Amino acid sequence: MGKQFGNNRGLKRPNKTQKFESTRHTKKNRCVEQEKIAHLASPSSSGELSEEETGNVAPTEEIIHKESSTYDELLKLLSSSSKSVAHANKQRQRQEEGISDTEEDEDDETSSLPEEVDDDAKEIDNESLKSDKLQNGRIAGVDKQTEDEIETSGLDEEHDSGIDDESAVEATVSDSAFSRHVGHILSKVEVDNLSTMKWKYKWEVPAIGMSNSRWVGTGECFLKDLDTNLNIDYDMKLKLYKHWLDLYKTSGKNDFHSSKQRLFFTLCNSYRDILHCNKKPFYLKGLEDDSSVMDGYIMHSLNHVFKTRDIVTKNDSKVAKDREKSKDELPNDDSFLDQGFTRPKVLILLPLASIALRVVKRLIQLTPSSHRATVEHMDRFSKEFDNEDVEDSEDENKESGSGQDFGNLNSQKSSKPSDFDSLFGGINNDHFVFGIKFTRRSIKLYSDFYSSDIIVASALGLLTKMGQAEKDKDKDVDYLSSIEVLIIDYAEVIAMQNWSYLSSVVKQLNLIPSKQHGTDVMRIRQWYLDGYARFYRQTIMLSSYLNPDINAMFNHQCLNYQGKVKLECECKGVLPKVVLQVQQIYQRFGADTVVDIDDARLEYFMKKVFPKIKDSVQGGVMIFISSYFEFVRIRNFLKSQNASFCLLSEYTKQSDISRARVWFFEGKRKIMLYTERMHFYHRYKIRGIKNLLFYSLPERKEFYPEIVNMVEGSDNLTSTTLFSRFDQLRLERIVGTANAKRMVKSEKEVFVFC
Repeated sequence: MGKQFGNNRGLKRPNKTQKFESTRHTKKNRCVEQEKIAHLASPSSSGELSEEETGNVAPTEEIIHKESSTYDELLKLLSSSSKSVAHANKQRQRQEEGISDTEEDEDDETSSLPEEVDDDAKEIDNESLKSDKLQNGRIAGVDKQTEDEIETSGLDEEHDSGIDDESAVEATVSDSAFSRHVGHILSKVEVDNLSTMKWKYKWEVPAIGMSNSRWVGTGECFLKDLDTNLNIDYDMKLKLYKHWLDLYKTSGKNDFHSSKQRLFFTLCNSYRDILHCNKKPFYLKGLEDDSSVMDGYIMHSLNHVFKTRDIVTKNDSKVAKDREKSKDELPNDDSFLDQGFTRPKVLILLPLASIALRVVKRLIQLTPSSHRATVEHMDRFSKEFDNEDVEDSEDENKESGSGQDFGNLNSQKSSKPSDFDSLFGGINNDHFVFGIKFTRRSIKLYSDFYSSDIIVASALGLLTKMGQAEKDKDKDVDYLSSIEVLIIDYAEVIAMQNWSYLSSVVKQLNLIPSKQHGTDVMRIRQWYLDGYARFYRQTIMLSSYLNPDINAMFNHQCLNYQGKVKLECECKGVLPKVVLQVQQIYQRFGADTVVDIDDARLEYFMKKVFPKIKDSVQGGVMIFISSYFEFVRIRNFLKSQNASFCLLSEYTKQSDISRARVWFFEGKRKIMLYTERMHFYHRYKIRGIKNLLFYSLPERKEFYPEIVNMVEGSDNLTSTTLFSRFDQLRLERIVGTANAKRMVKSEKEVFVFC
């Protein structure tokens, strides 16, 4: 696919020197400069040299051997168990030997500051180190580098001590779930098995805080030990953990260990594919549950990005040192393979701009304050994604008497359900894509995609970018080639938009790019070059319900070698929410396979249901249809029968909507076709319904009682629902899991609920 990267087996790594694009400082430059200054100093110009100055020159002839005292032996013993004592003892020995504190031995090049060192002291040291290196104009073998690029290279100030951060970084990530995940090497046999594997869930654990729900997973169970080891940082960057804990306590809560957000973070940190299909969204009065899940995956994303940059930073420093030692020869070590084809590592797919606003604002809050001293382009982001300007324009339209239906005007909010106002109360744009870049002290919104760490987008926005890349050879979407964490939130809303858009985007991820994009090929992980990146990508899918499309994507497009974790739930149903005395009849039709279900449903309607409607004198028949494909088939059939009907679909013009509603209410049209997406985007209350037919059950369970409660009349109120055994997921959300299983397996074909 790409000329630079060759076939799927990737490039052969050359043994000759190539130029690394290092972006990390090394302390050695500073030490070299200090040594130069020390050697340039002369007694004739400066008088008698101080102890620190003479300490830079080691004696060449006289070697003094000092016998260890009991005190020295005691200090050695204490130093082996205490870093602070070891540091103090080391300084004492330096002073006795006449070595300055600023000088560093060759043997000390792998030392690091403990994470308990005061942050302010480390930040001061960082700034002085950065200033010295900027003045020298020479940073780790790179001729010239901007301060912004320097900040980008060093993310975690816990390890940017200015002395030597390598071992501190290693201690943080070497034994983490992150390092184990990206460090695993898949064999060709394992890859072949993953491509054809049928996942089997071998264990189950009750879901904490969710009744009648349980987590099931493949491989070994890791959830059973969640309540142990209270005094740990949960495999999280220390600064991230402290900041998150402070925010949690500030909100008035104390038990962080048992919190939902911490539990979901731990689930994400397993690096397994996750399907959470029972999330109560904010627009259905589930703000606390929704926010907890959001916090969990945002912290996981930040943790993944920061640990990724830590490893790159550490290796940049090592590479610079090795180049100086080996005279510009590249190190031949797999430990330096730490990058993908491009920089973006996290992709968050969301359905609406108003939801993206919630996610990005919370992401900024959860970022430690030292990394968000400034948030660039926040004004532009607020202007494009916040709803203040929309509300102002709506007020103007209201005053001017505009007849256009915005769906969220203040005058109409009282007539809409509360969940509609909550979901569509902001900017309803479903076409957006932007990058987020983290530097040492700032967050940059709208950063260039190839320099971004996180990309936030809608499926439609990315699909548009893909279409532009197909038409224009100068454009591409190679920034999707190295996504390691994919988060799909509010999948139930995306299903109401166009699921095929999302499916197309996911298929485009982790492909071999067409260009190099400035990547150092010598640092690319081997599993990227082998074309195995999709087997390392973690996918987190979040939805308020499970449907066949979501299930199919999780089963067939999520191939993480770590395995899968899925939430299984038992539904209570929504039949008690039907307040009218409506006789609800469920008729099951036969279908041999999923492929045959659409034809079998249409045939059953034409032979069993429509003749009764045609022979009936009474009008007011609403046919509720869940998909546009089914809508088109029924429309064409009614046209062929010269039936009296009107249409309300998501593509119907506003003027035609008003006309159809009046015709149906006045009885001028006997039948109305009404789609689920039409109801989702408008939530009209249709008047004049005498008989109700659910040609197919709604995906969203809250729509069922809403529609049934629209039926008008004093007696003999009925609704009829068609279903097959392949509709069990929808059926159990409406009638309950127990009833759905009985209705699917029973020998009877007709069921009645009153």
